[in-house]
Amino acid sequence: MRAEKQYLISEVESHLKKSDYVILANFSKVTVSDVAELRTNLAAEKAEFHVVKNSSLRVAAKALGLPEFEASSLAGPTAILVGGKNPAAVAKILKQFFEKKQKLEVKVGILEKKIFSAAELTAIADLPPFDVLRSQFLSLLTSNAAAFVRVLDAKVKKEEQPAA
Repeated sequence: MRAEKQYLISEVESHLKKSDYVILANFSKVTVSDVAELRTNLAAEKAEFHVVKNSSLRVAAKALGLPEFEASSLAGPTAILVGGKNPAAVAKILKQFFEKKQKLEVKVGILEKKIFSAAELTAIADLPPFDVLRSQFLSLLTSNAAAFVRVLDAKVKKEEQPAA
């Protein structure tokens, strides 16, 4: 393999190693200023936007043991989004960017070595932030526990009334 190709593949591998997810996007309609704006938005989540060659991406992903992309996923110009700890927030940023600019098209994503379609990534983007989900879950737990305690208390009070 030529040195240039090996360098490109190793560069893509280093990008893919930055996180446990990767999102592929078609950036054919995106301007340089749009990419700069997107990179600024992604920086808040410590995520990165990189333009890669499809063949280099295919080889690097295979070397890292990622699932194989369908041929349609690697058609046309491809950019990858990696990095950061919160893939849902990155998906949310992409969704907002698409709604605002109508330019960037998400192809597929890989999260924990599973392939997700663009529609599934949109569903992930629609989820509330993790802190909100955590508080909703805790609220569910405490409300059920409080209701259970009220039922027990009512039962005890009901049994005490005839005795009095």
